[in-house]
Amino acid sequence: MARQLRVDISPESFVINPVILPHQGIDVILGMNWMVENDAVLHVGNREVQLKSKVTGKILKIHIPEQKHIEAIVNATELQEIKRIPVVCEFSNVFSKELPGLPLDRDVEFKIDLVPGTAPVSRRPYKMAPDELKELKTQLQEQLDKGFIRPSSSPWGYPALFVEKKDQGCKRLCVDYRPLNAVTVKNKYPLPHIDILFDQLAGAKVFSKINLRSGYYQIKIREEDIPKTAFSTRYGLYEYLVMSFGLTNAPAFFIYMMNSVFMNELDKFVVVFIDDILVYSKSEEEHEEHLRIVLTRLREHQLYAKFSKEVSFLGHILSEKGVAVDPSKVKDVLNWKQPETVTEIRSFLGLAGYYSHFIKDFSKTAKPMASLTKKNTKYRWDPKCEEAFTSLKQSLTSAPVLAQPDVTKPFDVYCDASGNGLGCVLMQEGRVIAYASRQLRKHEANYATHDLELAEVVHALKIWRHYLLGNTCHIYTYHKSLKYILTQPELNMRQRRWLELIKDYDLEIHYHPGKANVVADALSRRAHCNIIEV
Repeated sequence: MARQLRVDISPESFVINPVILPHQGIDVILGMNWMVENDAVLHVGNREVQLKSKVTGKILKIHIPEQKHIEAIVNATELQEIKRIPVVCEFSNVFSKELPGLPLDRDVEFKIDLVPGTAPVSRRPYKMAPDELKELKTQLQEQLDKGFIRPSSSPWGYPALFVEKKDQGCKRLCVDYRPLNAVTVKNKYPLPHIDILFDQLAGAKVFSKINLRSGYYQIKIREEDIPKTAFSTRYGLYEYLVMSFGLTNAPAFFIYMMNSVFMNELDKFVVVFIDDILVYSKSEEEHEEHLRIVLTRLREHQLYAKFSKEVSFLGHILSEKGVAVDPSKVKDVLNWKQPETVTEIRSFLGLAGYYSHFIKDFSKTAKPMASLTKKNTKYRWDPKCEEAFTSLKQSLTSAPVLAQPDVTKPFDVYCDASGNGLGCVLMQEGRVIAYASRQLRKHEANYATHDLELAEVVHALKIWRHYLLGNTCHIYTYHKSLKYILTQPELNMRQRRWLELIKDYDLEIHYHPGKANVVADALSRRAHCNIIEV
């Protein structure tokens, strides 16, 4: 920070203590502190600042030229965070505190293609409380000033509403686009599977996360589709010029754009999920170069971001030791009140199930609760449900750190099948990578013992195909005769079908006594409900 810097605005002189930023083409930014100190008044419409001269007593008018714009505004806290990493300082204009306005034209624009024959749909605005109306007026003006929305005369129109942002304690202006989404041709661009994203991190020890700032607002909507985004409010009809929250194809299009920007870096040292960019490296030196490449891409495409050295990504904590549950996310589970309806049970199991691969007996533990979600089942919360509910929450607080797979090394799969279900554990060099279990299907309950054990092997190969295909794999089972299945001359039709699948893998089947195979054994004998997905 510079001290006692004199700024002359004829006939006045002002002394300021500015923060030095690496901007080019801008001599000084006189911000809110200076305006308050000098009783300055900002007139947005006239693009001028007025203040009373302490020398002559007259009103000074300072015109703000249109051609000047601020590429990045960085507050003191963010500046301290950025200064910790030298390479990041080179790209301070990427880390804008606020978006500078309407994004520039890009090669791609968001489109809203409708089912043929669709007629415009219009809905009345929702009623809002007085404090919501006040907030609505404020946010409408902010978005008008930034150029994100404009007044509309569109035949389309959907009610606006507020959504509470839990992490920030403020309200986000959204639009109920359900009628529009129902007649929109769906974009089938695939969203990445989270497990596969984490697979890319094997061997990485240094991580940085970059999050696009208001990412949706950095993408323009195709001109002819703008009227379709119109939304109705107490204060009139408006339409979006940038991609809005709530549009059905927005996530898929955003992933498409981000993949296009980082195509050369994907799965080498970058993984992307919507507006989250994770940069991973094996050393600090390598990480610096990777960050420079990623930030150069953002600058080239004029994308603005927030930087974080934290290692939380998609609800997981990353480290050189592996992947663990993010305590801040688990807090939602721990604070969950006892479910009172089937819908609430499904919500809880869905949230807890996101981390099911960390819990070795998840499916058994969840069984009493999951059984209440079946059709034609009377809702009755009994002590077993309460025990399951409490146990799941406690299990998440002590969830282990799972190892990241290394595709250059052999994998070990421990399998066990029982009359209750199938259980398997994927390991490498003695460390657990994932757990999986499921209940038996009706027809599987009639399988002979050796068929049931073979079914478990096939189950493991299918679940972890992305790990095991093309790599050496050792299968361990306590069913001794299964180790000879690959050379057995006489097979039934089911075994032949499964053997065709097994032939795709480079594997060896080993006998492992039941007492030593305790983890898989516990999984299979406690697996009753098909909740877990790995």
